Amino acid sequence: MNSSSTSFQKSFRAAILGATSLGLASVVAAPALLSNTTAAYAEPVRVEGQRVVGFADVVEKVAPAVVSVRVKSDVKARNVAQRGGNPLDIIPGFRGLPKDHPFNRFFREFGENNERDERSERQEEKKNDDNQPPRRRFSGQGSGFFISEEGLVVTNNHVVDGGAEFFVVTNDGTELEAELIGKDARTDLALLQVKEKKKFTYVKFADEDSRVGEWVVAVGNPFGLGGTVTAGIISARGRDIGASRYNDFIQIDAAVNKGNSGGPAFNLNGEVIGINTAIYSRSGGNVGIAFAIPAETAKSVITDLKSDGKVVRGFLGVQIQDITRDLADGIGLADTAGALVASTTPETPAGKAGIKSGDAIIAVNGEKVEDTKDLSRRIAGFRPDTKVALTVFRDGESKEIDVTLGTLPERIRQASVKSEPAKPAEPEAMEEFGLELKSAEGGEGLEVTQISPTSVLAGKALRVGDTISQIDSQSVDTPKAAKEVIAAAREKGKKAVLLRVESANGTRFVALPLKKKG
Repeated sequence: MNSSSTSFQKSFRAAILGATSLGLASVVAAPALLSNTTAAYAEPVRVEGQRVVGFADVVEKVAPAVVSVRVKSDVKARNVAQRGGNPLDIIPGFRGLPKDHPFNRFFREFGENNERDERSERQEEKKNDDNQPPRRRFSGQGSGFFISEEGLVVTNNHVVDGGAEFFVVTNDGTELEAELIGKDARTDLALLQVKEKKKFTYVKFADEDSRVGEWVVAVGNPFGLGGTVTAGIISARGRDIGASRYNDFIQIDAAVNKGNSGGPAFNLNGEVIGINTAIYSRSGGNVGIAFAIPAETAKSVITDLKSDGKVVRGFLGVQIQDITRDLADGIGLADTAGALVASTTPETPAGKAGIKSGDAIIAVNGEKVEDTKDLSRRIAGFRPDTKVALTVFRDGESKEIDVTLGTLPERIRQASVKSEPAKPAEPEAMEEFGLELKSAEGGEGLEVTQISPTSVLAGKALRVGDTISQIDSQSVDTPKAAKEVIAAAREKGKKAVLLRVESANGTRFVALPLKKKG
């Protein structure tokens, strides 16, 4: 091989080696180049904020204390709803409501009897021989809860009312026989005692009043499904649903339905703040408006049921009404707090103590009375034979009257007075007030014969057929006498006078505003 060929080979080999080494360098350098570049991968969404409140810890603790209450009754003692009557008739305070009453359209009691097939019931009744004891069947179901380890169970009165046998089903499905210790229709509460001797998980009533906006957990047995939990907040307090003067309901928006009656509503400490009792609904389903009996009401009632089997309440013996702004002006009160006495029965504690119609009771033992419900609850909270001091506003000044309370009767009968018939009187117009009046039969008071639509009293609970017995605390029996009393009141500078009105529904006061003449 000549020298030129050797030189070419050396040059070619060098070129190849250089290219190879350059390629290797490129390959080796690639990882170093990638290490300086960040990969563009998407990150999961994460929100830093306040942790949402959960209820699992509360439910885990209280669930064993909540039970289902099942009631057996005689086959022949079927409830009103099953006979095609009004289901509201089984709720205390709602019996006999007119068909067009708003509560008959919008208010539905829940937790009453399970639905039955009417045909099968009639067939079963035919099988029941009259010579044999009546058969019993499960006719009601609701909820309840243990308040002692010995097995005391709180529920609603309307859940157990009419029952002959009672059973409690715990959250693990165990069915236990119970007996009725006592019930109270006025507050719709009842107390059962489980017969089996063992220790039960129980809960306690809250010591402090609940506040609007607080969380609430409702536990019960809706539709017979078993233990069910819903949650919400307290929407309002002091709701009056017309069930009783002694009820002062808590409104909650937790979903409660048929079968929740008697079940507890808990705060986040696992304390019972109320007993679920009723719902407001157009369709019968839950719409987020439920009512619960407050713990503070239930505690005193349950204590009485436990000790006596019934609730014994103090009794004053007056018919009362709320004080409106017009009524306050009529008697000279600065505000509308208190309760106006419409009538007093002579032989009652109030009558014996000298409480009169037209008095405004503004305080009990020095504590201000807000309204009629407040006065009723305060008096009912005392034991019979308790001496209380009533602050009464009468004739423009306050005075204190001591009253020894009696025992509230189970039923209070309205007294009626029959008068001798008299010659019919001719109506006389009082054009200033848009009224037409005449002397009532028997010569006591004035009968309202006509009210003009433009009258100052139109829409103020005065109706044709009512009798005005007094004006400004003075008895009147002729239209002329009425005009004279009104004129005298106007001369004294009064803004209004009170009309004492008698009707089939009892006695009440209506304020008649007075305009200055000239």
